[in-house]
Amino acid sequence: MDSLVAFYPLLAVVAAYLVGSLSFAVIVSRTMGLNDPRTYGSKNPGATNVLRSGSKAAAVVTLLLDALKGWLPVMLVKWYGAAYGLGDGTVALVGLAAFVGHLFPVFFRFEGGKGVATALGVLVATSWILGLATGATWLIIAYFFRYSSLASLVAAVFAPVYYIFGDGVAWAMDKNIVFSTTVMSLMLIWRHSENISRLVKGTESKLGSKKKA
Repeated sequence: MDSLVAFYPLLAVVAAYLVGSLSFAVIVSRTMGLNDPRTYGSKNPGATNVLRSGSKAAAVVTLLLDALKGWLPVMLVKWYGAAYGLGDGTVALVGLAAFVGHLFPVFFRFEGGKGVATALGVLVATSWILGLATGATWLIIAYFFRYSSLASLVAAVFAPVYYIFGDGVAWAMDKNIVFSTTVMSLMLIWRHSENISRLVKGTESKLGSKKKA
């Protein structure tokens, strides 16, 4: 049994990646009899694109499940990891693995979404105040500008900043969390490269716009 202790962090990371690989935008759409979100709109398997199908219920369910798959692996390690020698480093890696699983899901030919909801779930599990601050940033930008992509980009930039400047206020800063949060933010920005181009050109779709016929 003791010989397996060294493999527990790796097993936790692999399990988190597999959970993150569950593309709920596709699963929920199929279950509710909707078109595959990879075939319309932005072709992104995420809650925002599912909303373009016209089904708010499907979009909400997708959002919650995508956030849950980021939140749950981190919380399981925080709840039960100590007994298996899993510390803060594993917490950070597990959250990052779940996020990467959403971006490159092994069950869906590595064609994933942009990871906004999953990243938020990871941040909430890391610190509910960090998650709240990042989520509030998204909501404020989305409300005033009506662009989900712009809101995601701004939230991605501010997430590591919130964590670093929150040191000593609501949570103790950990270099592993700084690393994982920064990597997630950079990958989010990278995944939104096409959105950035459309925002500059003024052709980006606003929230609530339905798919083209």
